Amino acid sequence: MSTQKPERHEFQAEVKQVLDIVVHSLYTDKEIFVRELISNASDATEKLRHTQLSEKDIFDADLDLEIQVTSDEETGTITIQDFGIGMTHAELIENLGTIAHSGSKAFLNALKADGERNENLIGQFGVGFYSVFMVADSVKVYTRTWQLEGDCLCWSSNGDGAYEIEQVEDVRRGTRIVFVLKDEYKEFAQKDKLEGIIKRYSSFVQFPIKVDGDEFKTVQALWLKGKSDITDEEYKEFYKFQANAFDDPRFWLHFAADAPISINTLLFAPTENQESFGFGRMEPGVALYCRKVLIDSEPKNLLPDWLRFVRGVVDSADLPLNISRESMQDSALIQKLNKVITKRFLKTLEEKAKKEPEVYNDFLEVLRRLPQRRCHHRLYAPRPVA
Repeated sequence: MSTQKPERHEFQAEVKQVLDIVVHSLYTDKEIFVRELISNASDATEKLRHTQLSEKDIFDADLDLEIQVTSDEETGTITIQDFGIGMTHAELIENLGTIAHSGSKAFLNALKADGERNENLIGQFGVGFYSVFMVADSVKVYTRTWQLEGDCLCWSSNGDGAYEIEQVEDVRRGTRIVFVLKDEYKEFAQKDKLEGIIKRYSSFVQFPIKVDGDEFKTVQALWLKGKSDITDEEYKEFYKFQANAFDDPRFWLHFAADAPISINTLLFAPTENQESFGFGRMEPGVALYCRKVLIDSEPKNLLPDWLRFVRGVVDSADLPLNISRESMQDSALIQKLNKVITKRFLKTLEEKAKKEPEVYNDFLEVLRRLPQRRCHHRLYAPRPVA
């Protein structure tokens, strides 16, 4: 450990306001902090991967590009480590000391521009890291830059409006976040709990994740790959994972579109709809993602009601989400997405009617068994074909 006295920095007044909003009122779901920290770790690792393409001299060059999550249930401590790009002293202050790169005052002005809860701000301000203070009493961030010349640093705060930075020893390249949970949130240190949250929100992170030393099974984001690079078996296995299903899909629709917004979509038509077996009304099953991070597992109105039994994924890097990534606020955009996706689905049905009439007619039979089916879309008028 360094014998130097830690530097103490006071957050600016505006930053304190932002931190208070993030901790006390922005997020409704406390477990979101796991998603945010893993997303940040993935981003840092991706930056290092790109840096390796242009730079020959990388500190700790032999480290695997993976994310490690460890927990101690007895002490209520969680550690999330990446071996990514790391941070210099200046970057620590810029990234963790100012909260919003565009300026915390601008953040507050934007937050209040259309009322106290104007939340269409994600991607403009980096506040995800601060979600950890919802559940943590204290947070330490150990980091070492990828550059050959650099310091091993520790940033620490308990969220009270100040933070400290000190030099330490023996820090590997990347960033290690260590935090002690508040008593009422110590359940998050349970391995099963952590794995459940990671599976829900971060299954498609492109780098390996280890939880308490055990490899966590991540899944390829097939919707971002080219159709020619995916086998039928991979499509079927993805469907079973995403839909928690045991049967094979009847057919699938995989496409990308640039208008009215850039989206990648992968939809599956199940062999049966569960409503016909008396399981009650099905909730929407096409999940909404932003850059492979789950935003909403059951977004309303993304697809028309008569396609509520369809399963799959819609992903867009351009979504104007709320700042906590918890929902989309732009209903007009949802309507546009609905129209684009529905039109493409209907086009697929027309192609099935011509080339695979048995598949088409079987699909219509599944539709017919939807109780109180509402098919108000003006383009929707399928009939059985001979």
